[in-house]
Amino acid sequence: MSRKVYLYINPILFKYGFPNHPLNVERYQEFLNRFDRIRDEYIDCIVEVNEFRCSESYLKLFHTKGYIEYVKRLSELGSGFLDYGDTPAYKGVYDVSLVSVCATRDAVLKTIDGGVAVNLAGGWHHAFRDRASGFCVFNDIGVAIESIRDVALNILYIDIDAHHGDGIYYSYESDPNILIFDIHESPRFLFPGTGYSYETGKGEAVGTKVNIEVMPGADGNILLNEVRNIDEFITEKEFGYVIIQAGTDGISGDPLTHLDYDIDSFVKAVKYLVSIAFDRGVGVTLLGGGGYQPKVFGEVWIRIITEICGML
Repeated sequence: MSRKVYLYINPILFKYGFPNHPLNVERYQEFLNRFDRIRDEYIDCIVEVNEFRCSESYLKLFHTKGYIEYVKRLSELGSGFLDYGDTPAYKGVYDVSLVSVCATRDAVLKTIDGGVAVNLAGGWHHAFRDRASGFCVFNDIGVAIESIRDVALNILYIDIDAHHGDGIYYSYESDPNILIFDIHESPRFLFPGTGYSYETGKGEAVGTKVNIEVMPGADGNILLNEVRNIDEFITEKEFGYVIIQAGTDGISGDPLTHLDYDIDSFVKAVKYLVSIAFDRGVGVTLLGGGGYQPKVFGEVWIRIITEICGML
């Protein structure tokens, strides 16, 4: 296994966000400010990836042609919303969103034979094949899955963002080759209102998905206890790659959610999940997802990346 962490840093990539919006670019700047202070110390572990191949054709692996053209038109117009009011259209939103997809795709391909990659401006799990939703324009996770599924066969997707990853779950609800383990705030209290515990897949895919609901106020101990349920889930299941969406919006104080995770427990949870990939000898990509406290986002991701370096 590669003893490197491939960290995607690109000026366009870190423009993913929206003006005067909970999801804005300040969180990436908070990360970069901290990363500048530790860059030299971790130069033997962290490989900065600034350039990668990018093509509109990648979008077509997951999204419909009509939806891609719709985003292009609104991106050129530069006003309105891509959905029903959560995801603004601004000039250039198409290009920025495409770069995010390309980074995640490159990350999984780079580590398909083992290793770790991180795209902080990825993890847009609410986007569907034909529509935007919840700040998510294109679903980079779906594109990544489609890019490696013929090689990896079964793929394990793990999501500990406070919001249910509905765009991934419902796109692969009937697909037994995509294993999904998703911990999120109860849909009774939080967008998108999906991801009930009884949703475990459909048809031949029943039992290949797990949705774990946690109640408002759930703390770090609850998170760690729920994360350990993955051990039983993956027993006797084979997979060739792991994707982890580790949105930080469940950490105490987030303005859009009602959870109370502490930073230490969250980082421990992510490390535990990464260790699953290491134990199986498969590659893993981590995605930034949600998280609307910029300073918390920056601190948490510095800790995650540096502690993964300690695991290699």
